[in-house]
Amino acid sequence: MDLFIVLAICLSCLILLFLWNRSYAQGKLPPGPTPLPIIGNVLQINIKNIKESISKLAKVYGPVFTVYFGRKPTVVLYGYEAVKEALIDRAEDFSGRGSLPVIDNILQGSGIVFSNGEIWKQTRRFSLMVLRNMGMGKKTIEDRIQEEALCLVEALRKTNASPCDPAFLLSYVPCNVMCSIIFQNRFEYSDKQFLTLINYFHENFRIVSTFWIQLYNSFPFLIHYLPGSHNELFKNIAEQKKFILEKVKEHQESLDLNNPRDFIDYFLIKMEKEKHNKQSVFTMDHLITTIWDVFSAGTETTSSTLKYGVLLLLKHPEVTAKVREEIDRVVGRDRSPCMQDRSHMPYTDAVVHEIQRYIDLVPNNLPHVVSRDIKFRDYFIPKGTTIFTSLTSVLHDDKEFPNPDQFDPGHFLDESGNFKKSDYFMPFSAGKRVCAGEGLARMELFLLLTHILQHFTLKSVVDPKDIDTTPLLSGLGSVSPSYEVCFIPV
Repeated sequence: MDLFIVLAICLSCLILLFLWNRSYAQGKLPPGPTPLPIIGNVLQINIKNIKESISKLAKVYGPVFTVYFGRKPTVVLYGYEAVKEALIDRAEDFSGRGSLPVIDNILQGSGIVFSNGEIWKQTRRFSLMVLRNMGMGKKTIEDRIQEEALCLVEALRKTNASPCDPAFLLSYVPCNVMCSIIFQNRFEYSDKQFLTLINYFHENFRIVSTFWIQLYNSFPFLIHYLPGSHNELFKNIAEQKKFILEKVKEHQESLDLNNPRDFIDYFLIKMEKEKHNKQSVFTMDHLITTIWDVFSAGTETTSSTLKYGVLLLLKHPEVTAKVREEIDRVVGRDRSPCMQDRSHMPYTDAVVHEIQRYIDLVPNNLPHVVSRDIKFRDYFIPKGTTIFTSLTSVLHDDKEFPNPDQFDPGHFLDESGNFKKSDYFMPFSAGKRVCAGEGLARMELFLLLTHILQHFTLKSVVDPKDIDTTPLLSGLGSVSPSYEVCFIPV
């Protein structure tokens, strides 16, 4: 009985301390639903579909509010004006990367995507320089994509117009383009190692978008020690890093300091130049993580967008027909589509943009963190506070995009049928943390979709009216439902 009383008093003190801290914080942080001790607002948020819960909370608390995922306060920015003010107008204040415990456990603050401070600044600057040297945004990388696109066309022909799941097929080109940049070699599409790599990318994207991983990120101190899919994610990434390390060792044996061949060589040369600098961020561990970052981001996001895009084209055959008509008129059948064609193909360009807008691939962006104590819209946000910027609220803004939940390329066309840019188009985020590979991804999406539709008619195995485009999972990412398609040569 005495023990029970002691425990009860301790628990009461903890609750009172929590409520006092919460009351103190409420005077500073934006308003939001009242959290419970330890678990925060988890019972008020559908962790299986966080973007839907955030949309509902925004209707109650406005464009800037606070929610607690477990014990951690997170400030949510909802709508174009709030997101733009943070990521673009006050880019430096919001340039930090917030914590994703399941990823932090693996990467330990290394790499380019999930690092902060000087490590991030130096790595991003270096990576952009190398990617430009490797041809990103230039004709050389376009030629590489076109060559891979023709290989993809041949692979699609081998399906003999039979129903197939396109998930792996549509990953071949993005993965091989990244392999050529990082390792200076491509894989044959039948290569088992290549297929295993792609499978890891698919599985990782699926796992991080599940309810379980959202739960892990809210309660890492508890979930980490339980069985679950997070262990599968750890295993997959360990295998990917093992593969990368083997490639790095091969490069070390044949490295020419005066003649870098690819991303790994550039990094190894940088390591050699800074080998006497004990504070250098260019280390072997950092190299492995940076390559994993670049490889993953450059492969899976484009692959997922392509897979979702083909599903939308199956669902809307009238849209597909208009794209094919534009391809026939501008490109014809005697040559491959190129980036110069895009300015003469406004409808196709609008379709590519609308695919990215509609699928909302990373609904709440990767988390940001404020780099110093700031005042934002009359609220005080302490240094280190996690920030969610709702990209859904921007990409699905009903004033900028009428009927935003409808797939409509007209969202990016003016009354004369010309392509219309939109400041609300932020699938790659914005500001200092905008995706480093945005230019490459845009190029791949346009060239691959036009190559496919130049050579094939897409046929669904079910009535287009019965195709459901609702994401299979909606967590960190929006995962396309599985489907089959027939690629019929034209």
